[in-house]
Amino acid sequence: MLVLRSQKLTALRLLVLFILLLAVLKYVLQDSFQKQTQLRELVSNDYDFWGKGNEKREEDTEIRQQPPQVTGDFEALSQHKAAGSEMVQVKNLSSKQMRLVHLDLKGAPPKLSYLEQIFPLFAKLGANGLLVEYEDMFPYKDELDVLRSQYAYGEEDIEKIQHLAEINNLEVVPLVQTFGHMEFVLKHEKFMHLREVEKYPNCLNPHAAGTLPLVKALLSQVIDKHKNSVWLHIGADEVYHLGEGQDSKNWMNSNKGNLGIMYLNHIKEVVGFVKSKYPTLQTLMWDDMLRKLDVAAIKESGITEQTSPVIWIYAPDFSVKDTENFISKYKESGFKTVWFASAFKGATGVSQMWTPISNHLKNHLRWLEVITAMSKFPDIRFQGIAVTGWQRYDHYSVLCELLPVGIPSLAICLQTLVNGGYTETARKNILLTLGFQNINIEGNSCEGSGAFAGSEIYRKIEQIHSQLKSSVMEVLQSEGVISGWFSQYHRKHRFANPHNMEIFGSKLLKVHEEWERVIQDLRTEMEAIYFANTVEEWMEENVNPHMDQLRELVKDYQEIMKLNAKPKAVPQE
Repeated sequence: MLVLRSQKLTALRLLVLFILLLAVLKYVLQDSFQKQTQLRELVSNDYDFWGKGNEKREEDTEIRQQPPQVTGDFEALSQHKAAGSEMVQVKNLSSKQMRLVHLDLKGAPPKLSYLEQIFPLFAKLGANGLLVEYEDMFPYKDELDVLRSQYAYGEEDIEKIQHLAEINNLEVVPLVQTFGHMEFVLKHEKFMHLREVEKYPNCLNPHAAGTLPLVKALLSQVIDKHKNSVWLHIGADEVYHLGEGQDSKNWMNSNKGNLGIMYLNHIKEVVGFVKSKYPTLQTLMWDDMLRKLDVAAIKESGITEQTSPVIWIYAPDFSVKDTENFISKYKESGFKTVWFASAFKGATGVSQMWTPISNHLKNHLRWLEVITAMSKFPDIRFQGIAVTGWQRYDHYSVLCELLPVGIPSLAICLQTLVNGGYTETARKNILLTLGFQNINIEGNSCEGSGAFAGSEIYRKIEQIHSQLKSSVMEVLQSEGVISGWFSQYHRKHRFANPHNMEIFGSKLLKVHEEWERVIQDLRTEMEAIYFANTVEEWMEENVNPHMDQLRELVKDYQEIMKLNAKPKAVPQE
């Protein structure tokens, strides 16, 4: 009896213990579920438009107060409104060496469908960021609406560009010019009064009352659409004609003619504005104007606490020693970090059609020497390199090499940086990634059809670059037959003998037909990647100067053959 009672008591105790364990387990699971729900809600806020992205990068983050998007006049556009501000995460990338691919959208901006194809390629080749220079492709609005190109990206496009970058682990660094290279703004009548020199659209007048409000409005609209960016590039290079305007002359007369101080005062206002409104956003600036300034002047300006210089040199044989001197100067001035800028295209000729790979490889090999030498400068940290790919030298210049043409050069440049040189490993990676059998560096050519997005354009432009002009000239000269029996005089007066014309006629028609087929195929490929204005401009600059001669010759040939050797046409009085 006692044994039975003891067994019942033990069973009761076990039952009570089991109930307690169930209660504890329910509490833990409920708490965990609530935390996961909160985390999902936080993530969904950041990815509401595009949905959940791919794997999140393992980076330290902190929370930053992000000002809301603002509208209205310039002053209102630059005001910070705390109410309704959003909480966004800011990545800590201070220990990460960056390799940015530059997208110069002021010329031949690609459609988003092409960006979607090449962002994974950039990442695979070794890039971990993008330097995006929108210029007139950004969807400016309100008082800045006039700046938008006819083909400007929409707000949803800007969101998608960042989403595509994120899923490919590419940091987006927007670039907004704030002093020089302001042609896309100052060409408009609305802003002409802000020019430093009335007839030149290059540079802002830093003394005009509307200059800083304009700059703040430009920056605010771009930054507010890039809430997750860690860096912002403010341009500030090649400030041509600064000091030539009357306001600047008056200022220099009162300030001992110090042009450098005038430049620094404007930069101080710009970086100060960014720091005050977006305190965790780090700014970058091109360094060429700083090279001319005294260390003391740079120190006194206070900009070294708010921005970092980007030393840009694109030559294949630049002096490493001179570059080290720049780094030393910026260290003495008080800058904490320094960036470099190389080039993979768009730096060897204002109208360059075909990328000289050898030049750009040599440029990157020199930069590797500089990067290695950074151990000499422990007080200034190398943060990263922007591999620039200029599409125009400025807003008014013609197009340089198209992006697909520069892809092999970009691959070589990035893999050279990643592998510490153009090694056998780098070469094999490039061939495998791009689908080539071999690369002739000195010959600036690749063997094989290529398998990257845009490779068809690469191949057809190579054909045009190497053969079109010579092919047309060969037909036009035709061993003296055309100059002797079908000259400009004959064509003007519609007077020629079919017997002689038939000597060159079949070759003429065949060459014309073959080239028209190549060009039509290229046009079709380009239209899939580029907007109509880019296709027309490129054809006008690179194809029509040669093809128009051939087309006119064919037209005259066909018309005069039909005349059946009639007498010379008499010019009408």
